[in-house]
Formats: sequence, C-alpha cells, structure tokens
Amino acid sequence: MLPSLPGLGILLLLGCWVPAAPSAGTYLCSSSPVNESESAVCAPVKRMSQEMLLEVAHGQASPCSLTFGQYACAQSAWLQALPDDFLVSLYTCLSPKPASAVDPEYSVLFFSKYDAKKLIAALTMFSQRFSHVPLSLEWNMIFINGLWEKMLEVPDVDSPPVLSQWIHEGLQPFLVEPKVFACLRAKNLSCETFQMIVAALNGIYANLPVEEQRNLYAGIKHYLIQDESNQKCYSAAVPGLNSTAWFGNYLGSFLEHATVGDLQLFGDEATLQRFTRDPVNIQMISNLTLLRETALYYTSLLTSGPGFPLSSLPDRLVCYLSPSAVSNLSRDDALSLAQRITKSCPLNLTHRGITRERAPSSLTTEELQVASALVRKFEHFPPEILRGLGQAAVGLSISSIENSIRDEDLEASIPALGKVRGWSAEQSSAIINKLLRSGYQIPDGQSLAKLGSLVAGLNSSTLRSLSSEVILEAVKLPEFAEQMLPLPSALKMAFVEKLSSSVHHPADLVKYIPDALASYIPKSLLVFGEEKPNIQDLNSKTWTREQAAMFFSDIMKTEPDFSSLSQSVLQGFTCAAANEVEEERFQELAKVMKKKNVKLGEDQLNCLVKMVTLHGIPKDLDSYPKDLLLFLSPSDYAATGSCRQFFANIGEANLDLLQRESSQRKQLLLEALACLRIPGTQVTEEDAEVLGRLVCDLSGEYITSSGGNLLKQLSKCDSFLPEQEEAIRSIISSGNTMFGPPAAWSAFTLNELNGLIPVLDHSILQQIPKNALTVWLKNFARDSALSREELATVVEELRPTRHKRADGCPAGKQITEIVLEDDLMPLNYTPGELRACLKNVSLENHLSQMLTYAFSVEQLAVLKEHLDETYPDGYPESLLYKLGSLISFVTPEDVSKWNIYSADTLAALLVNEPSDDQASVIIKRYIDLGNPLNVTALNAIGTRYVCLLNETELKMIDSNSLKLASLNLSACSERTKEILYAKAKSAFSDQQRSPAYYQLIEPYLGGAPAADLKALSKDNVNMNISTFMKLRRDSLMSLTPLEVEGLLGMHLGDLSKWQTTSPIREWVQRQKQSELDKLHVGLTGGTQEGYINLVTPKFQSPSSASLGTVAMTFHLLPALLTSFLMMWVFS
Repeated sequence: MLPSLPGLGILLLLGCWVPAAPSAGTYLCSSSPVNESESAVCAPVKRMSQEMLLEVAHGQASPCSLTFGQYACAQSAWLQALPDDFLVSLYTCLSPKPASAVDPEYSVLFFSKYDAKKLIAALTMFSQRFSHVPLSLEWNMIFINGLWEKMLEVPDVDSPPVLSQWIHEGLQPFLVEPKVFACLRAKNLSCETFQMIVAALNGIYANLPVEEQRNLYAGIKHYLIQDESNQKCYSAAVPGLNSTAWFGNYLGSFLEHATVGDLQLFGDEATLQRFTRDPVNIQMISNLTLLRETALYYTSLLTSGPGFPLSSLPDRLVCYLSPSAVSNLSRDDALSLAQRITKSCPLNLTHRGITRERAPSSLTTEELQVASALVRKFEHFPPEILRGLGQAAVGLSISSIENSIRDEDLEASIPALGKVRGWSAEQSSAIINKLLRSGYQIPDGQSLAKLGSLVAGLNSSTLRSLSSEVILEAVKLPEFAEQMLPLPSALKMAFVEKLSSSVHHPADLVKYIPDALASYIPKSLLVFGEEKPNIQDLNSKTWTREQAAMFFSDIMKTEPDFSSLSQSVLQGFTCAAANEVEEERFQELAKVMKKKNVKLGEDQLNCLVKMVTLHGIPKDLDSYPKDLLLFLSPSDYAATGSCRQFFANIGEANLDLLQRESSQRKQLLLEALACLRIPGTQVTEEDAEVLGRLVCDLSGEYITSSGGNLLKQLSKCDSFLPEQEEAIRSIISSGNTMFGPPAAWSAFTLNELNGLIPVLDHSILQQIPKNALTVWLKNFARDSALSREELATVVEELRPTRHKRADGCPAGKQITEIVLEDDLMPLNYTPGELRACLKNVSLENHLSQMLTYAFSVEQLAVLKEHLDETYPDGYPESLLYKLGSLISFVTPEDVSKWNIYSADTLAALLVNEPSDDQASVIIKRYIDLGNPLNVTALNAIGTRYVCLLNETELKMIDSNSLKLASLNLSACSERTKEILYAKAKSAFSDQQRSPAYYQLIEPYLGGAPAADLKALSKDNVNMNISTFMKLRRDSLMSLTPLEVEGLLGMHLGDLSKWQTTSPIREWVQRQKQSELDKLHVGLTGGTQEGYINLVTPKFQSPSSASLGTVAMTFHLLPALLTSFLMMWVFS
C-alpha cells in the first residue's frame, strides 16, 4: 500500500505552484474516506429501491432520473449491476450541472462501493470516450477525488503493473486538464514512491499526446523543485538518495520536455555533470529527442570536464558537440569522430519544441565550426582523408581547397565530396573551378551526376555549354535529382532551359524534370495539346498555382477520381474549368480540396464560393475548404454548426486573403466578438484560441485589458499597428503574464515569443538576461522568421553602449577564419574595432556567409568601406554575387565601375531587392555594356522592376523571351503595358486558339486594345474582377454590357459590388440602363431613355496614361425644352 500516493497530483500540475492557501475549486475535494454510517452525508438523500436502480442498469430508465447522492448512498451490491458504460452516462448527466459542496463526498462514497476490477473496466470505456475531449473542470476534480481514494484501497497498488494500470486506464482522461489535481496536496510523498510513480508514467509516455506529456512533465518538475523542503531527491551523503542515475529515476522520457533553465533548477553544474555521466542516464539519453537548447547544454556538460572520452558519447549527441570539445583530438580520433558525425547527423534532424525550417543544405554555426576544427587537424588531403572526413569535409577552407589538395586527389575524391551537404557557394565554386582548370571533363550524364552536391558550384554559362542530352541523362538518376533543391535560382532556370530543349514534347519535360526544378518551368511549356502527361507525373511534382492552372482544365475532363490528384495540382483550380463539370462533380472536387488542404487565392475562392452556394448554402460547410468561410457569415453556417465553431474555423483560415482594413474583415471581427459574448474588451485565453488570427486585428485597448492572454496568438501575427505595439509593450513590461517579467525570461521564452521581438523596445530588451539573448541568438534565431535587420536590433542590446575609439585592433580580437565563421561575430566588435581589425583581412571567401549575420547598419557600413578600399577600381564580377545586404550602401558611382557581363550577375544583384533608383542604375549598366534583355534578364528584373524600363529598353525585348519569362505588369504605366501586350500577343500567337491562351496572356491584358478584349469575350474566359478593373481605360469604356458579360462569366455578379468604384462607375454611367438591366446583377446609374449623354474630356498632359471622361446628363423633358426656347426667342 502507498500511504503517500496522493502526492501524484502534485506532479501533474500545469507548471504552476500549488499555493499554501486553498486555491479555487479545492472545496470540491475531500481529504479522507467517507464513512457512510458515521456521516450525515446520506441523511438528506431521498432513498431509492433496488428496482429503480435496476431499471437504470437495464436501460428502462434514464441515468439522469436519479441524483448523484442517490447513486452514492445506494447499497454496494446494487451498484455492481450497473453496465460498464454507466460512468459515461453518469458524467453526461452531471457535467452540465453546477457542483455542490457535498458532491466530493458523494464521489468518494460512490467509488468506494465499486468493485476494483469492474471499476477499471468502466474507466477503460470512459477513457475511450473522453480521451481527447475536454472534461468539466469541476466534475473532473470531483471524480478524481473519489477515484484517488479508491486507488489507495487497491491491493498491491504499489507494484509497478497495478500502479501503471490505474494511471493508464483509470486516470488518463482526467490528465487532459492537470489543474484538477490542485486539490491533491503533497502528503510527505517519499522519493522512493515518487520514483515508482515516474516509472509508471514513463511506461505510458510513448502513447500519450505531446500536450499530455508536457502537462505531466510540468507536474514532475514542480515536485522536484518545491521550495518548501528544497527536496530534489538527491544527496550524495544520504544512502538511497545518492544515485547519480537521477535523470533516469526522476524524469525518464519526460526529460525530452526539459529546458536548460529547468536542468539548472535541478542542481548546480557540478551535480548535473555527475548526472550526465552516469551510465544509466547515458543509455537513456541515447533514445531520446531533446530540445535543441537542452541537447547542446547536455552535451557540453558531458564533454566539458576532464576524463570523458568522446568515444563514450551517445551517437545522438555527436551532432551537438562544441568546437572546444574536439580541439585536443588526435588525427585518428578526429577522423573517427568525423565518421560518426557523417553517420549520425542527418540533415533533417528534428528537435522537440522547434520547427527547424531551413534550407536543405544549411548547417548551424556549431556544425560548421566543429567540421572546421576537425579539418584543421590535417595539413594535406589525399583521397583517403577526404573520404574519411565525410560530412566534416564541409569544414575545408578556400585556401585548403586551392593549396592543400592536389588536382588528381581532388578528382579522385569527387564521389565522396559530392555527398557532403552544406557547401557554401564559395566552397563549391572553388572545387568546381579547380576541377575544370585541371581538365575535368563532363562528357556524359554520369560525369555530371558524380559531382553530386558540388553541382551548385557550376555557373550558368558552363551548364549551358553542356549538351542537353548530358543533362537529361544526369537528372534521370534519382541521387542527382535530389541535389537540385539547394541550387541558386539562376542555375535552376538554366537546367530547365537545357532540359526543355532536350525533349520533344512538354509531357516528356514533366516526366523527367526533378521536383526541385518543376516550379521553374515557364507556363508556356505546360501547354500539352493532344499528348497529355501521365497523371502520376503531374502529381509527383510541386507546381505553382499559375502553372497548375495551365493544365487544370485538361485534368478536370479526363480524371474520374479527384481524390487521386495532389494538393499541388488541385491548387490550379480555375472557374472556367470548374464551370464545365456537373454540379455533383464540382461538390466532390471542393470537398477533396478540403481533405488535401489545398490553398487557393482570393479570386479562386470567390469563384468557389459562388459555385458551392449556387443552389443554396450547403448544410455540411465543414466539408469544404476553411478559407471559404471568409466569404460567408455565421448565419450561412448555422445549419452546419454553432457560431463559435464557425469562428474557430475562421481563426485557422488564411485571414490574409482579406485586406486588413477591408469592411469584410472588420465585420468578421465584430461578429466574432458578439458570438463569443466577450464582455467589454477583456478576452480570455480560451476565446483567444478560438479567434486565432483574428486576434491580430484587436485594438490596443483589447490587448491591454486582456493582460497576457493574447500574447501567444499575437506572436503569430505578421505586423502590428502602432497602438497595438504600445499595448504589447505595456503588457510585457508589467510582468503579469504567464511568461513572467522580461528579467526572468530564458532563451526558450524568447523562442516562444519570437514573433513579438521586433515590437520590444530598448527598455524591455535591456531587462532580458544577456545570457538568454545570447543563447537565443545562437540556437534559435536562425529558425525564426525574423529578418537580419530585426536580429541586428537584439545584437545592439548585447554590445557595449559606449564605443571606445579603436587605435588598433584590440588584443584577442584579431579576425581569423574561426571568427569569420561565427555568426555571433557582430556581438564581439564595435564598428571602430571592426574597422581596425579588418585591415589586411580578405573577406571575399566568407562574404556570403557573413552577410547573413546580424550586423548593425554601422557595422555593415564598415564592411562596405573595407571592400571599397580593397577594390578601388570596382568590385570583380565574382564579388557582385555576394553583396547581399550591402546593396543598400551602393552608389551610382560604384555601379559605374562594375562589369555586369551576364544576366546571372544581374539576377544576383537584383535578388537583394535594391531600391528602385539603385535597380534602375544597375539595369542601365547591364544594358549599356551591350547585354541583351533575354529570358534570364527578364526573370531577374521581374515584376518588381519591369516597370522601371523605359520605352527604348522595352523595345529591345525579343517577343519570344516573354514565352519563358514570368511578369506581372499591374503596377506599370499604360504605355509599358501596351508595348509588352503587343509583344506577348505575338509570342503566344501560336496558342491563340488554345484554351490555355487566356492563362498565358492574362498578365498582359492591361495593355490590350478593345478589339482584342471583344474577341476574348467570346471565349468563356471567366475573367476575375481584379483583372477587369486593371484593363486599359479606353478599351474598357468601349465594351458593351453583352461583351462584359462574356468576359466576366461566373464573375459578372461582382460588378454590383464594385459599381461605385472607378473605372466600373464610369463604365456603368456610359451604358443604357435598359442594357444593364439585362445583366440581372443589380447595376444602377446608367442613362435612361430620354437622356442625352454629353461627354467632356479632362484635359491632361500628353504623357498621362489616358484621357478621363466626365458624363454630364441633362433630362430634356419636352415642356422644359419648349420653355427654354421661348425665353431665348423673346430675349
């Protein structure tokens, strides 16, 4: 028997301290068994007969016909007749009712009369019904109160199998809300008993949802750090408490949820180091997946002290070694460790608590530094050393590549080096260039494929010099196809260009193209004609929405089973294609989109909602994409579910489909607040979860009134208004949140709130412990969505506030390769120190990597100065590829010195998003050097900068280049649109009779003349309203209502929504109302019979886009006309 067992409740608390004073709800608990004969608890209860209970047991009467007190006070023998599912029925009867003060005693009495085996069977059924359904907090506490007392009476409950059965089958549904255990006080629970309970919980750990694992861990942690006794179940001087297998004994698998801050609460560093080195703990840790921060700390504890051989380090932890841990290894040991790293550290390594979204080739700073430390053990690199280094070869410096590897050894090592991931652009280029200089030939696909990950070092011109057959042969090899994902965009486009010229039909291109390149196929190459691609080939590739739209119509006609289509293919949904299928088939398509979580654009959803609701609102709206609900109202959803359910779905939808200031989005928020019956401006955490992304639209007043309830949801928002930012800062500064005051934050806290870091001002940042900021920057920052500029703000807080003038480079701050590879480098140098220490340092081989670091504006200016001093006559073209964030410091004078001889270089410069003025200068320099505006150049210029081209430059564009380019002209002048439309029409003239023609020409329609639009109106194109409103003004005004109907098709009804907006307002005013009425969409404002419509022009400069018109109408009634003429005659 376990007399102290009720202490289990302490370990299930949700990370909160059990207060000494009774907390809310503890009146629902009783602390001892209830003696029915000595207690008055049953005195007021109306007695019942055995027959009444049997009627309930046999289903002849409702379980709700009797009270909880009547069941509790019934004879024990009678209760055994109740079926196993009775607890489910009883809970369903009781949970809607408020609990009374006597109900906890009823619970103890009721469960004490149950046979233990029968109770386990009943609880098992209860668990199956409620395992993932939140229970009423009050009745949770009441039920577990009685169950706990019953468990104490069970024979052998202190044996692991019995205890485990009760925890797993009896108590699990009550652990969903750990606060129910606030009523269970620590009753001198011994460490030995606690250890048994942890072992029982550990036995069911793998079967628990992650959230329940976290809840249980929070309770375990509370027990182990309770302040009252400072009892941590460890004392080196006390037998029975001196086991260093502490992690295994008292945390088990729950260690996966421990943060570094937690470990530091469990013991001082010396004690923790003893724990980490215990063989039991080492064996356990070999099978766990720790939080990244914790894994790094745990590994550091293991390896930082003397006497621990790295050969004893679990394989999982070799991925978290620090450079210092490998600094004293012999060459043989370094080679052995390198082989273990290659084997044990896959790129897609996962960590609890972090979504590690990074480029497939990306490595952490620690991984690169460890690799460099291992490589530095060797002076020369024959093939056997390069093969042995494996993944650690990524630590090779440029100088080692160029000077310490013989040409023949490099070529012999290509198979091994091609398997290494994480090469920088400088490294792969250095290796490839050295290979090519030494005479390496690529005569066939096998030779190209052998390069593996090194293929990123090829430049586009080298790739284009290879035969198309060589490239096609290489990409057919799966292991080489996998290397395409991390390639730069320019190289991907070059691969697509070569592959498209090597196949005879677009269907073959789809078949052979690697998935990583599929999204780079120009739309015009996805027009299949008679020879259609295999559905499996289309499904196996990742397409953009615009690409998938090219072949969606063909698929709709030929594919009988929509569920067999991939998410990527389904996102190509178009109104024109959907309009050709029967209603039943369309409903099926829409529901498949929901199952496959297909993300659609605003225009697509506008069409979808019209077609779904064509014959009324469906009663199963939950079967359709959630984003569809953004265009409906709670009343539309009434037949499907409650308004709360409606807004829970809205909270998970892509709210960005609606503009933040749109009336539609504002209305949704108002309706949500009304539905949730939120009093005033205070929102609970539970309601915030329902609101989801709508929380981002709450005003500062709501944020302030709600305390910290909104912070988790707010951290997911993309941007804030000034008043919201001020409110967030006020709440955080107060410290009255679940995260505590900033002074108590850890790196893990910062990771949870990383979306709010840009909002924090100096007064808050300076309160956060410097160590927490440093650890966050080192371990979490690269996985956050924060920009380099936002990270630089944090770095500023960690640097000294006063910058001493540096007369020279301070001692110990010399910039070495190790320093250049450290992403925390900005922390260690003031701008003055950086300037002094960069003298005689070459940055070219490290610049790309360094410009990902969080340098401040002042530090970046120093880097730019250093480059200007190094290259006074202009940067070499190889350096232009690496300018990154330095582009903002570039002047027209700088650009005038550059030799931009290739479209690839132009692309590398423009991808850094220079200002429009800078981009214009860069593009002009490229053109002035005699370079063509070919496909690569046009794709580099892209949508952002195409409008900067002048008329002369636009006329330089070859029409055929537009076939392979991807442009959006919506922001351009009408003259630009006219020129490019004419070129696009010529480019796509061979597709003019194809259904795909509209998809190809649509981006250019803003420059189309009226005659072409009139022709399109006969082709059932279903033009969306946004495209319609961007048509050339004079062309739009020339269209008749009938022609507009032909153009808009399914979208015709949108005219009425926008009829008060220019240019639709002016178009309506020019039409006869009788003609508008024939459209049946509620348009008003046209001219009536008997009106004369006089048009006077607005005089504008000849360079303006187009002449505006103002319609002035005069109602000329006959009587008024007669009166006017008579007055004129007699005058």
